[in-house]
Amino acid sequence: MAANDSAAFIEKIRPNAGVSEPVYKQLQKRIADMIQSGELEDGFSLPSERALAEALALSRTTVRRCYEELRAQDRIASHGRSGAKVKAPARINPEMGKLKGFTEEMRELGITPSTQILEHRVVVDRTIASLFNRPASARFLRLVRVRLGDGMPLSREVAWYDLTVAPALADWDGEGSAYQYLESVCDLGLVHAEQTIEAVLCDDVEAAVFGFAEPAPCLLLKRKTHADNGQIVEYVEGTFRGDAYTYRVNLKIRPD
Repeated sequence: MAANDSAAFIEKIRPNAGVSEPVYKQLQKRIADMIQSGELEDGFSLPSERALAEALALSRTTVRRCYEELRAQDRIASHGRSGAKVKAPARINPEMGKLKGFTEEMRELGITPSTQILEHRVVVDRTIASLFNRPASARFLRLVRVRLGDGMPLSREVAWYDLTVAPALADWDGEGSAYQYLESVCDLGLVHAEQTIEAVLCDDVEAAVFGFAEPAPCLLLKRKTHADNGQIVEYVEGTFRGDAYTYRVNLKIRPD
């Protein structure tokens, strides 16, 4: 469907009278999904309440309630009598291939990073200890943070740090870059990391952090970071919102 094809747009969002979900909610979800997937780009003009109600044979009250929900979610903005315009979040596309934390990544892109600390405590966890190849009695800093770029929540991350390798981390407040703290305060060099990325649906907690009405597609990053002494010092799982985050990879062409 072309974004400027109004007939296709109408058919795409047409509600199903055979389900119990309210019609306004069906409309809101369909339009929100199209914005999140990129089908409706930033600035796309939605029909006026009257025009959309007539096209779908609905009451204006139903369409108005749908638009009010989308405005409350900051997905559309009023555009006078001509309806509303889509407010799609700008996508952030950092380049892969270099070990760097969220703070450094955002600053390279000209975005102001900030952090909300949700949990900061020292734990003993048999499962996490096995990931680090440590005894079950080993102590770890468990840190749960929301990472924001220009005030927008971009990721929720849960990280564990080995206090045997870096005991000074127990006194770290969790603000800013863990890598900078490890290198400058703990005097550890970071040599490499193993990272995987997979597509997931966020859970209810993450949806609430991102302001989603329901679980939506996200990117899940899992990373083990190794210090120069050969030990794993960090294991982190970060869920990044799928409507604002993409990764760039530069591929080298191998000569024939």
